[in-house]
Amino acid sequence: YPDFSKFSFDAVVAAMGQLFYSLTLGFGVMITYGSYLAKKENLEKSVHTIEIFDTGVALLAGLLVVPAVFVFSGGSPEALGSGPGLMFMALPQVFETFPGGDIVGALFFICVFFAALTSAICMYEVPVAAIMEKFNVSRPISVGIVTAFTLLVAVIVCLGYNVLDFIVLNGYNILDMLDFFSNSILLPVVVILTCLLVGWIVKPKVVIDEIEDGGHTFKMKKIYLFVLKYFAPLAIAVILLTNLL
Repeated sequence: YPDFSKFSFDAVVAAMGQLFYSLTLGFGVMITYGSYLAKKENLEKSVHTIEIFDTGVALLAGLLVVPAVFVFSGGSPEALGSGPGLMFMALPQVFETFPGGDIVGALFFICVFFAALTSAICMYEVPVAAIMEKFNVSRPISVGIVTAFTLLVAVIVCLGYNVLDFIVLNGYNILDMLDFFSNSILLPVVVILTCLLVGWIVKPKVVIDEIEDGGHTFKMKKIYLFVLKYFAPLAIAVILLTNLL
């Protein structure tokens, strides 16, 4: 039976924070990809499809992966934690315990590879498209600029583990500092500002007209307005404050 004593405010905040990554909120990915859609596309239907698949995958991971890791790891906190420990240490041990585990494990990590690759591509597309539109340059040139900047940051991060290892702030090395600033501060701030911009300055009518373009009906208009103008900014502000405290 579920142990509801483990259900806490921190768990809710952590779940809301996970939405940034699973739905790529605050990265500009949805806006960029949405600009490529034809006018005839039903945006509301597309959003619901994304919600269903994202939630379904998350539930499957929670119901299948986590219990299996719990059983075969003996409930180790390190194994049950998120990140590399779960992915590259606990799960391979699970695959070794049942027949055909090598094949299943290989297929699993192939899927992980393509998931990471497609995620990297969509993250790349945002600055590439922005540079193309802002400076009127070709895609190869824009890709080259973004790649050069990415490699520069990657080199600095790698040097943080050797010649630049003296750069430490509150126990954080360069990678940890960049990770904390981008994920815990920058993302929530960008999302809050986006909600305020669309909800109160640009006005939601611009978005609603775009959704209803082509004869579509926006059935969740009232819910959208409430979430955009009130609920989302407050909820994300809670996440931001929790990250800072």
